[in-house]
Amino acid sequence: MSAITAQQVRAAAKGRVNESNLASVLVALDRYGERFGMDRPHRLAQYFAQLMHESGAFRYDREIWGPTPAQQRYDTRTDLGNTPEKDGDGHLYRGRTGMQLTGKDNYRQFRNWCRAAGLDCPDFVKDPDAVNTDPWEGLVPLFYWDTRDLNRWADEGDAETITKKINGGKNGLADRFDRLARISLVFLGYRADNVLQFQADQRLQVDGDVGPRTRAAMHTALVALTPGEAARPEVKAAPVTEEKPVPVPVTPPSLDAPWWKSKEVITPSVIGGGASLLTAIGGIPWQNLLLILVAFGGIAGFLYWRKNADRKAVAKQVEGLA
Repeated sequence: MSAITAQQVRAAAKGRVNESNLASVLVALDRYGERFGMDRPHRLAQYFAQLMHESGAFRYDREIWGPTPAQQRYDTRTDLGNTPEKDGDGHLYRGRTGMQLTGKDNYRQFRNWCRAAGLDCPDFVKDPDAVNTDPWEGLVPLFYWDTRDLNRWADEGDAETITKKINGGKNGLADRFDRLARISLVFLGYRADNVLQFQADQRLQVDGDVGPRTRAAMHTALVALTPGEAARPEVKAAPVTEEKPVPVPVTPPSLDAPWWKSKEVITPSVIGGGASLLTAIGGIPWQNLLLILVAFGGIAGFLYWRKNADRKAVAKQVEGLA
């Protein structure tokens, strides 16, 4: 019997589930889950979080075919094993099951995987619609999980790497994290949305945010549900990565000083410029002295303007980081 029940999945879902498609998944787990190591809560939590995201809580088990321009391009996707001719392979081997098995090669690989496991399966290359019958529909997600060695990452509670292995990127990562938290809480005896109580019981920061520390604590608690599991060296919590604080620029002291104390004004005066001026000032005609004073006033005005401009630039930078 599977280590998870339909009632638990319903409790963790964000809305109504498709009962028929959920039943297909549970049938496969009941029959074959233990064979592929899918009999432990910490693995099943990761498994159902991904599957519920990919299938929209089991609502979708086959691709809706338009065909759209993007779907038409699948007809000649030789990288998926489809022929280079526009002969209907895209539609024939369109996405099926909750994990959207797509492309002739994937149907062939699934058939070969089933046969290698000793299962008497149909030839899905010749009859791709057979994928959507039991127990095969529920076995496709197990095929994905097994062939990508995802139990390795489930044992570390590393939902991010599992997402990249399934999706090729991080699409929908926030929803996958949310679903993981909900199914984990249900496994642990909490209501699916009662993160606050779990955090309080674990003496974590009680903020309702399922961040890295909360996910790590959930993983550790799930592992503890399987006797002896925590003793296996490969079972551990994914490292908690703290967010680095964003540096806030501090206004340089020179910008806080009055313009007349600026280095541009003080330095020439202190380093000889002022002394030369004082020695020479007595022999300068008053007209030239007036020109010098006007020039000095212009420089002072420019420095005052530039100081204000620098101060505004720093203020904008700080505002942008807030």
